[in-house]
Amino acid sequence: MWELDANRPIYLQIAERLELAICSGVYQPGERIPSVRDLAAQAGVNPNTMQRALTELERKNVVVTFRTNGRTVTEDKGMIKETRNALAREQVHEFLEKMKEMGFEKEEIIALLTEEGNKDQSMA
Repeated sequence: MWELDANRPIYLQIAERLELAICSGVYQPGERIPSVRDLAAQAGVNPNTMQRALTELERKNVVVTFRTNGRTVTEDKGMIKETRNALAREQVHEFLEKMKEMGFEKEEIIALLTEEGNKDQSMA
């Protein structure tokens, strides 16, 4: 069962989670994704909610539907890369907003990121 926040539309959270799975390679370009019923069971949601999430992904051209073959991840690697970059920008924006709320200036944020990035590299 997936952890979902009751304060945000469930179908959007599911769509975001599936987008992340596609962008991170869990589902490869051209790969068939599980059925609505299977995904709904995994997430612990109504199949109608899952259908709505998948329709949202179709609208964004991340998932395509074939009458005889179900839904597959787009084969357009450029679209996947664009989606991945959009997700990353959203995360950066949220991070920067929180840092500004805490009173950090741009230079302090950059210094902190550099410091933490260097720690990660030394652990690798």
